[in-house]
Amino acid sequence: MADLKARTDISFAEAFLCSAFAACFAEFCTIPLDIAKVRLQLQRKTGSTDGVTLPKYRGLLGTIATIAREEGLSALWKGISAGLHRQFIYGGLRIGLYEPVKICLVGGDFVGDIPLCHKILAALLTGAIAIMAANPTDLVKVRLQAEGKLPAGVPKRYSGALDAYLTIGRQEGLHALWTGLGPNIVRSAIINAAELASYDEVKQVILQIPGFMDNAFTHLLAGIGAGLFAVCIGSPIDVVKSRMMGDSTYKSTLDCFIKTLKNEGFSAFYKGFLPNFSRLGSWNVVMFLTLEQAKKLVRGEVSYD
Repeated sequence: MADLKARTDISFAEAFLCSAFAACFAEFCTIPLDIAKVRLQLQRKTGSTDGVTLPKYRGLLGTIATIAREEGLSALWKGISAGLHRQFIYGGLRIGLYEPVKICLVGGDFVGDIPLCHKILAALLTGAIAIMAANPTDLVKVRLQAEGKLPAGVPKRYSGALDAYLTIGRQEGLHALWTGLGPNIVRSAIINAAELASYDEVKQVILQIPGFMDNAFTHLLAGIGAGLFAVCIGSPIDVVKSRMMGDSTYKSTLDCFIKTLKNEGFSAFYKGFLPNFSRLGSWNVVMFLTLEQAKKLVRGEVSYD
């Protein structure tokens, strides 16, 4: 057996590329679930003459089936180019910066397990920094995904991601590409902390259990835990963000929150919870499994028989 000599660390550029690749791969694999989540979140309660509400989309599988039947299978990957743009920038920065920022907070000479509070703070900072750069890609992704809810016969506003960037900039101004930045910073910082800090902590706890090793199964369990924490904590913010970006009638984040609460109740903030968890849970599993393997490859932690 010939072993490659393993490195103990990797550069930021290498960490960024590993993170961007893992995030993009996870995005491609799970974007149909994200499409279903956004459609469910944008769906509002509507009255009818007999007082019975019959929503167009019902549940995760029902939403996916309805979209595929009415719009074709390709619609389940609507906005994938914008999604990949977003993940390359946002995923690469928030994940790639996490380790160096975490080490910076505790000091380079720190020995032992890094306290959870430092992990959370590092993830909050990197999530906020990353989305400030990636907000236009997030906006375009949501706008493209929301296109499918337009009534039959109404022409699409955008022909694709590039057209969406140009159209929004031309018709609404460049500043419009940062619409919803406030709630998006809050959401991204909180969800990033829920994902990265919880993954870090859950993985650390699992590795202390006899019999568990730093392998794919441990990464799988930690990824599921990270997804659960993220969706429980970030779902209300995610709903407000999707509505702010998909509908220009709201005056502010607070206006969106109050109107949603008043018209639909608190449960509306957890609308699409199951597809959101399915999305974030599967996204985190795929992303962290890919990230761990990519980093091992870069470090040279591979062997050949």
